[in-house]
Amino acid sequence: MNTSRTRTASEVPATARRRNPLDLLMNSGLGKLLRGIGVAPRQDSGESLLDLADALLSLRGRASGPALASAFFDLYEASDPEARQEFLAKVHDLHPADAKAIDKAIARWNEKRDEGSALALNAASESPMRRLITQLNLAPQGTPRLIDLREDLLAVPKAASTPGLAALDRELESAFTAWFNAGFLELRRIGWDSSAQLLERIIRYEAVHQIQGWDDLRRRVEPLDRRCYGFFHPQMRDDPLIFVEVALTPQIPGAIHQVIAEERAVTPPSEANCAIFYSISNCQVGLKGIPFGNHLIKRVVGLLKEELPHLTTFATLSPVPGFAKWLAKEQGAEAAVPGARELRHLAARYLCEAKGKGNQPLDPVARFHLGNGARLEAVHANADLSANGQKQSHGVMVNYLYELADIEANFFALTELGTVATSKAVQALVEEPEGARKAGGKKTKDADAVPA
Repeated sequence: MNTSRTRTASEVPATARRRNPLDLLMNSGLGKLLRGIGVAPRQDSGESLLDLADALLSLRGRASGPALASAFFDLYEASDPEARQEFLAKVHDLHPADAKAIDKAIARWNEKRDEGSALALNAASESPMRRLITQLNLAPQGTPRLIDLREDLLAVPKAASTPGLAALDRELESAFTAWFNAGFLELRRIGWDSSAQLLERIIRYEAVHQIQGWDDLRRRVEPLDRRCYGFFHPQMRDDPLIFVEVALTPQIPGAIHQVIAEERAVTPPSEANCAIFYSISNCQVGLKGIPFGNHLIKRVVGLLKEELPHLTTFATLSPVPGFAKWLAKEQGAEAAVPGARELRHLAARYLCEAKGKGNQPLDPVARFHLGNGARLEAVHANADLSANGQKQSHGVMVNYLYELADIEANFFALTELGTVATSKAVQALVEEPEGARKAGGKKTKDADAVPA
């Protein structure tokens, strides 16, 4: 996944380390204001961050809010991980909901049941943490800095997690879900003429098929039969939230080297029948749990249909990241890797039958695409020969097909019945008897039948 943008203490410029941000704050005009209302942050950075959070909540609505929010982040980013974790662990518990105000607002509502009492109840029940998050967002680059703060929170070991940390995480996720609503995001095509800063981030954020430097990136975004699209937030103009790489091809490919090979023939877009989504990368660890991908694919399908109306097939070439781990549990960690035909059968079984929470597919990529209403179209062995592909799936990759007319029905079958939509070829793979597989079996007509 991506490399964090959060600065460690060693990365803070020497001048900033020599002049403590807290000292700078207290010697400024804002510091005088804080002292005037009785706020004097302590020298321990973890405690000082809590004091600044108190001040932000007490200064709600005042013009000094953005300056104080900026000062908070300056101190937070200059603090060591222990001080940051101390703040995150304590801040929610120190600012619980105001029970007396809520009781008073409930009594008023029960008495009057009018618009004013409803608004008063809403204001009384607003979480102090949500108010703090809103205040912190007023700082310069407040949104990406809050994303980095949540990344720190998500990095806290499970053994050290507390109800307060979990509650703070829920507040951040709720705020981000509202702020990063797909309707507010900009869909942009990323090309070789995009800014160097953006292209560097694409190389760094690519999470599926590692980009081997600038030449490799150019092969993915410049040719006429390649596309790359990303979602962007107004406060993060050159920092994508998620991006997808697309190949325009004559047919559905069965191996990743067919798509990203260094030497390959370019397909004129007029001769392409398929748009293949072969890599989708979430870029911001701190936005974990915010649903971008399904909106991204549907928006890109719409763009491509408008640009190239002759395209008939929209599909993926996807990894199966949980397959090797599942297979090791099924057969034992020391068992030999099966041959190609048996691998395809086992992978099909895994994708169709292995279920996790809520009776949904155990594999995260399958859960994503099938949850978007796609159909499991084909299973390929020897499709990803990279070290990572061998480690996570023994080289297996699959195609998910987005048939727009069937998306709603597929989604209903999965969410209500737990049924995975599959092609006839995949269903035949699941049901193929052991003897036929080990004997080589009857040859199938589907394109994903490859030799061991």
